[in-house]
Amino acid sequence: MINRTAQPFLKWAGGKRQLLPEIRKYLPEDFEGTYFEPFIGAGAVLFELQPKRAIINDINSELVNTYLTIRDHIEELIIDLKKHQNDSEYFYKLRDLDRTTDYQKLTTIERASRLIYLNKTCFNGLYRVNKKGQFNVPFGKYKNPNIINEDVIRAVHAYLSSNDVQILNGDFEKAVITAKKGDFVYIDPPYDPVSTTSSFTSYSLDGFGRAEQERLRDLFVELDKRGCHILLSNSATDYIKDLYQDFHIEIVGATRSINSVASKRGKIDEVLVMNYVPKSRD
Repeated sequence: MINRTAQPFLKWAGGKRQLLPEIRKYLPEDFEGTYFEPFIGAGAVLFELQPKRAIINDINSELVNTYLTIRDHIEELIIDLKKHQNDSEYFYKLRDLDRTTDYQKLTTIERASRLIYLNKTCFNGLYRVNKKGQFNVPFGKYKNPNIINEDVIRAVHAYLSSNDVQILNGDFEKAVITAKKGDFVYIDPPYDPVSTTSSFTSYSLDGFGRAEQERLRDLFVELDKRGCHILLSNSATDYIKDLYQDFHIEIVGATRSINSVASKRGKIDEVLVMNYVPKSRD
């Protein structure tokens, strides 16, 4: 049985919660193998499907550590989350730890707790790091942020710990190295910027530019040859539509609530690219 309380425990740029109604329309009907998600982010699609066998991955080591901590150390994490204060002085002291040697002294539980706290209390829930890999989003000034969403993180723990879910921290290509015929791969990379002033690539130090987009397209082609079912999300730029012109493309509308510039939030067009005939078009 799927537990609907298990859902994203973080706000995440490019998160798929708003797009789930559209994604449901285009899921493969005959998927029975392993589920792969090489850019897990907040995990909206994973928690929607809750497959029994999954391999999830992200390049962001702090995010991956948080998934592992929720799976393996849920009680200790909840205790640590309860210490946090919704206060600007406290926020900046904790945020700036990654600028000091004290950051290396934090346990994996404390690092996960810190990430959840900063995500819940920073401006607009935006995860962003500078060129040194340091978290640099300001305090959000929310009156009563839900720092400890205990029901949700316990439900996520229950799903991760009671199913065969491997959690990886590495390159997207390595994350799907074992994907084979009949498996389902959902790909949600950092999006191609819709303008020169917008970008979804700053969630990790390395960024994600055109060279990575093209390497991802090559991987899509390779997975198609293996017989995998593949569904990919990206922004509906001419560049992305040209990259995937040999596959089935649907244009869908999504609501984006996370952006440092308020005028750039709202409805935007995205693409869903797939290598199979969607059930909505049979």
